[in-house]
Amino acid sequence: MAVMELNEVVLEGEAQTLSLMAREGQLTCLSGTDDARLTRLLEAMMGFEVPRSGYICIDGEPLTERTAGLLRSMMAYAPRRLADAGEIRRYEAPSVQDVFDLRANRDLPISNGLLAEETRRAGGSRLLAVAVLRQKPLLLADQPPTDAFGYLRGLARSGRTVIVASCDDVYAEGADVRFEL
Repeated sequence: MAVMELNEVVLEGEAQTLSLMAREGQLTCLSGTDDARLTRLLEAMMGFEVPRSGYICIDGEPLTERTAGLLRSMMAYAPRRLADAGEIRRYEAPSVQDVFDLRANRDLPISNGLLAEETRRAGGSRLLAVAVLRQKPLLLADQPPTDAFGYLRGLARSGRTVIVASCDDVYAEGADVRFEL
């Protein structure tokens, strides 16, 4: 089970307060026109940015500096893109090889054929396919392809907690739960 709760969260430099409950079996969409803002919120949900006020919990456990590593182990993240060489960011998106090299992923039965099939289902996004194959209860996807909507909805229906940050109307209108930023 994985339930993510944001209670009156305000990020640094923002004025809008956000409260939401993302539950297993639901596709939750964070929508809006500012994709950088949506990405920042996903980063906060992973513990890479501390909210100015409010709190974030996963299964009732507060997300803090002390608990972030453990709680991130319950998550799979599909970034919008990989970081460009030399690009400096607070959180650097991993390469596909980095994901496969992680000790926690070494025992996953991922073959090139399986990755290719999962990539096809994921609307052509190899980053989303790798995140899904990690088989974590909480999946965060930043601007997934429109073609992956049915696939992500199916993952939610199978019991995962799926949170997407998207400027795409397909996700905003088709999600079980939508939060406009």
